[in-house]
Amino acid sequence: MKIFSSLLVMLCITGATALYGQVTTATLIGLITDSSGEGLPGVTVMATHTPSGTGYAVTTRPDGRYTLPNLRIGGPYQIRVAYTGFQSQELTLPVLRLGEKFEQNFLLSESNAQLGQVEVVERTNTRANGAGGSVSSEQLRTLPTITRSSADFTRLVPMSAEGGSFGGRNDQFNNYSLDGTIFNNPFGLDAATPGGQADAQPISLDAIDQINVAIAPFDVSQAGFTGAAINAVTKSGTNNFSGTVFAFYRNKDMIGTKVRDQEVFRGDLRQLQTGFSFGGPIIRDKLFFFANLEIERRSDLGSNFVANRGTGASNESRVLASDLDLVSDLLFQRYGYETGPYENYKHNTNNQKGLIKIDWNINAVHKLTVTGNFLDAFREKPAHPSAIGRRGPDATTLQFYNSGYRINNKLYSGIAELKSLFGNKYANKLQVGFSAFRDTRDPFSKPFPVLNIAQDGDRYIIAGHEPFSIHNVLDQNVYQINDNFNIYAGKHNITLGTSLERFDFNNSFNLTGYGFRVFDIPGVDIDTFAQWINSGGLDAEVQGARDAFDANNANNSWALAETNLGQFALYAQDEWALTPKFNLTVGLRMDMPLYFDTKKKIEENIARKGGLLADGGTYAPDIEYYDENGNPVMFDHTVLPKQTPLISPRVGFNYDIAGNRSRILRGGSGLFSGRFPFVWIGNQVANPDFFFYCVTDPDFKFPQVWRTNIGYDHKLGNNWTATVDLLYTKTINDMMVRNFGLRKPTGRLTGPDGRPIYLAGDRALVFGGPTNAYVFTNVNKGHEFNASFQVTKTWSDGSSLMMGYNYLDARDAASIDAEISSDAYDRNPANIQNTNTPELAPSLYGNKHRFVGAFSKRFRYGSFGTTISLFSEYVQGGRFSYTYAGDINNDGSGLNDLLYIPTDAEIGQMNFSGDAAAQNIQREALKWYIAQDNYLRNNRGRYAEKYGALSPWYSRWDMRILQDYSLPNKNMIQLSIDILNVGNLLNSDWGVRQYATYTGLVQPLAVTVDNTVPTYTFDTTPRTTFFNDFSLASRWQLQVGLRYSF
Repeated sequence: MKIFSSLLVMLCITGATALYGQVTTATLIGLITDSSGEGLPGVTVMATHTPSGTGYAVTTRPDGRYTLPNLRIGGPYQIRVAYTGFQSQELTLPVLRLGEKFEQNFLLSESNAQLGQVEVVERTNTRANGAGGSVSSEQLRTLPTITRSSADFTRLVPMSAEGGSFGGRNDQFNNYSLDGTIFNNPFGLDAATPGGQADAQPISLDAIDQINVAIAPFDVSQAGFTGAAINAVTKSGTNNFSGTVFAFYRNKDMIGTKVRDQEVFRGDLRQLQTGFSFGGPIIRDKLFFFANLEIERRSDLGSNFVANRGTGASNESRVLASDLDLVSDLLFQRYGYETGPYENYKHNTNNQKGLIKIDWNINAVHKLTVTGNFLDAFREKPAHPSAIGRRGPDATTLQFYNSGYRINNKLYSGIAELKSLFGNKYANKLQVGFSAFRDTRDPFSKPFPVLNIAQDGDRYIIAGHEPFSIHNVLDQNVYQINDNFNIYAGKHNITLGTSLERFDFNNSFNLTGYGFRVFDIPGVDIDTFAQWINSGGLDAEVQGARDAFDANNANNSWALAETNLGQFALYAQDEWALTPKFNLTVGLRMDMPLYFDTKKKIEENIARKGGLLADGGTYAPDIEYYDENGNPVMFDHTVLPKQTPLISPRVGFNYDIAGNRSRILRGGSGLFSGRFPFVWIGNQVANPDFFFYCVTDPDFKFPQVWRTNIGYDHKLGNNWTATVDLLYTKTINDMMVRNFGLRKPTGRLTGPDGRPIYLAGDRALVFGGPTNAYVFTNVNKGHEFNASFQVTKTWSDGSSLMMGYNYLDARDAASIDAEISSDAYDRNPANIQNTNTPELAPSLYGNKHRFVGAFSKRFRYGSFGTTISLFSEYVQGGRFSYTYAGDINNDGSGLNDLLYIPTDAEIGQMNFSGDAAAQNIQREALKWYIAQDNYLRNNRGRYAEKYGALSPWYSRWDMRILQDYSLPNKNMIQLSIDILNVGNLLNSDWGVRQYATYTGLVQPLAVTVDNTVPTYTFDTTPRTTFFNDFSLASRWQLQVGLRYSF
């Protein structure tokens, strides 16, 4: 054992390569003085985690200060202070929170008498300096949830928003960790966290002990994000064997059927979540285990919309049942292709996940924690609703069942954390982890072209193969190692750290594997579809898809793009207790991007695709493109961005105004750099093709922001606390996809909308036709300002109240909500004057106004107990843009052209499709549509602002009722009822969401352009901008649960 311990010490001291310092523990600090106020050296401070007997001990330094780092979270803790010739002191600390630096000072009197035990009832404040929040184990247990997702609890932070955004930043810029493991979905497809594509929570809620959200931690050991760091720590075993078995169930009879007095199709929901947790000692006070397993089985209706049969039902689409039947019959009769049904079909969602954790108190110096977890999940889904054009299923567009797919997400992850305390001057925390992600897709369709069918200039019916599920396989391996070494010297706590993380991606993505019709926007018109099919217009493509499937399987020639990325970091920091009241933190961090052998992988992929265009391949480095200023440029596709280090200095402070932690002024300023979805770099590896060229600017840098925060915490007495945070974030490096297939526009549109347009001579050419080059670049425009207010109250019986508000002004140049480079370009509404010029505009992320509250009350009577908890929020809805359906300026996108809002007089000057009568009907319908919309009506004669329109306010009330019964053997049975959107249960007008779009883009007006002359098409079906959302988000949902704890 002695030799083993020595090896561990060597690892701690020499382990100088690592991951970012993920938060997994707490720290206890303080000053011990005598009656004259002089610091006492050599005082023994012992902290014992009572449930496990885990002990931590240190002696005070010459100035009387002590630090106990890397403490196990939770509690209670027994704190004992002893010094020869002075009275000993003992107290009980109820709980230590994740990421907390808890200050406990002692005043010792000269005496040999033993003081009695003191219970700490009101916790002193901590030494935090930046904005954020935490979720306690009690909140995880009592607050309402049906998804059993951590997002149902991090929403308590006022700066949070639906979809995982914090502070107005893209949720993909967050850093998620579990026991220190990188718990992001690093490639970034569809979801920010593992299992998100399969709608699975990657870890059971029953396994989580606490959650910490750090938005502005001015601690350079925390990095990897420009949004927020969401750190979760799992439960651990104690000296007592304990566990729980649970089950939660709901079905279609437990969801609402009315939205604003309209009967809503109920669907066919059935969901069961069941599992267990069990933990205890292997060796008392020494070695502990905790294990958890959870299984979920769910079945849903695949689409809430039905075909149009003239019934007027709330969920009736514009798509005629007769048209859907026609398409299905034609494809079967000519090709033997089965589309599957278009309504009343089911999709299943299954997952299972587990965790095991070992805690080992090796000796007084070293403590080791090892965690392993797995996730095995799948979800059946319709075709992607918005990538490379809309697909529904919704009121505008329907799709067939066989156009969908099943996504499979598997995760295997593990991490070891060694925490060491060397006397009273040195400490170390070493983390080593590995995660393996295995994601695949199973399409429902046989090999067949992607088929888009249009009506009135917009997509109408989706048939054929799901475009992104053609032999789509993604393997991700994540390696991480991190080390923090602390030196405690007088008033200084010096941290020296380093980190290394590596991400290996093997991606087989065959977007054009069955032809190029995926780019057919909006598609073949329904009025000519039958003639086109019967004349053999699709015959060659159908045979080509079938031949491609057979050949690629036989030759193992499906696409493969291998991308290896990472970051290396060094950092140093000094936390300086300038005075007993004022703490100053100063740190410097260096993060260097790493591309490893990705250049070689690009070369291999180019060769796999046949090499140069002149040699029969698809790579054409001699094509002349144009940068954002219109200057000619050519690309060497094997050149990756420079590995230029990013330097991030930070300074933070914490000022105890009154000296008793009742009034705290805190804040700081500094730079933060972080990760982003690495698929954005992977696009360069995968797509060297002249017909779909994706590349990264050689000067590209990882995201970086400058964040400044000032906060104030005030204890008002009687356990009331008020908090104010002002947070300003300035963009240093953000991302934008530009189309280098464009020069500056030299043409101009004819008519009221006289915007600049790109003529034939303004486009890069290949084979005499225009081509695009999607270039991943940096921009430095953007900022977010948050003003957050929060009031909390706790009672001695465990009841609590929280009320908060956040104001957000977020602006950026590109709210990237896409994985494919062309989508990132298409879905970023463009600058009217020049598409490639970044324009500062409101961001897609966050909510301008958000009120949030939570309340929990306990009642105890004999062997019974009842807990009632509420969560509420009142939010101004998300942002959206008005754009044309069509490429009005010829910049290569039919989605990104902001709408010109004409006056009534100008509408009379516009050309519409159809004969004179049809044109007049469209003109009058467009006038009516503009008049009913406040934003459009107030901005006539102007261009719509990018994300300038806001959806209506909405409210939400969720409730949880827990009924406990304590058995004579002290075990407990618990019944639970969760009711989400309980307001809708009381009144069908309450809790209803209204949207203008689910994609962020509203396209009321279709357009085509011939020789600078636009022709418009307006769907004359009477409609308003906003529609009631009939999904489960707007209806009440109920879930019942049963739990047995022992």
